[in-house]
Amino acid sequence: MSAEEKLDVLKSFLNLSHISKDEYLFYCPYCEHHNPKLSINLEKNVYKCWVCDAKGKNIWRLVRKFGDSPDKRKWRSFEDEVDISDSIYEKIFGTPTEEEDLVELPREFVSLTNKNLLVGGKRAKKYLLNRGLTCNDIARWKIGYCDGGEYKNRVIFPSFSEGGKLNYFVGRSYSDDWMKYKNPMVSKNIIFNELDVDWREKVCLVEGIFDAIKTGINSIPLLGSTLNERSKIFQKIIENDTSVYLALDPDAENKSLEIIKTFLSHGIEVYKVDVNGYEDVGSMSKEIFMKRFRRARQITSEVYLHDSIRRSGG
Repeated sequence: MSAEEKLDVLKSFLNLSHISKDEYLFYCPYCEHHNPKLSINLEKNVYKCWVCDAKGKNIWRLVRKFGDSPDKRKWRSFEDEVDISDSIYEKIFGTPTEEEDLVELPREFVSLTNKNLLVGGKRAKKYLLNRGLTCNDIARWKIGYCDGGEYKNRVIFPSFSEGGKLNYFVGRSYSDDWMKYKNPMVSKNIIFNELDVDWREKVCLVEGIFDAIKTGINSIPLLGSTLNERSKIFQKIIENDTSVYLALDPDAENKSLEIIKTFLSHGIEVYKVDVNGYEDVGSMSKEIFMKRFRRARQITSEVYLHDSIRRSGG
């Protein structure tokens, strides 16, 4: 789509003032300042208001928030053409992160989708079913187990990169091993199962692998309860301007607020799923989680400030 066609879509819901060099100046729909302070660069696919500091790396967010249905359909029809050059990306995030470590599944790995499982495999499958997983979950997440070796008596959850390369796996004991989790000695700065993530849709960030499976949606386990701006997950969300639903364990409330604060500073739309009353998402039924997911509370900058003051006792 040409710049003129893009501009036509934007002018249908934004009030254009004038053109300044390569940028178009509009009246900002966020702060409604009386002067045209929203600067949009179509070539770079970025926008910023110089008054309220609303900004983003994907103009689609403006269309999604303020445009009507025809505007959204028209913009999405050519969104694949929109790209951000490496030079712009590096200005925001620095140089690209290192290559992912070479990872191989344990030699003893056996898929739990096999029809003729040995005793260990049947135990592993029973353990997963007792945790609330289904046979479809096992197949979708490509879960296996090990009956011997370093990962003996563990179910194995493999992770695949966007290109289908194994980049990590989680090994969870289904016996009485004192060490519940045993994972490969490689960096955890990966996007778990990015192969199945659709960045154009909202993503749900959770702590662990069982949490991610229970959501039954576009979910990514953080493999912990923290997320920083240099992580691949964070960078991918900013790059695609993906809406985030955060569903961390109740005891990670302060960490949740820190993550929300960072996302808001980059103009990301954030929702918080209520997990109170449960140890984590993994201990919920899928039906209960989906009810809470649909009722997730959007956290704006004002809501974040109010929640922070309330938690501090101010």
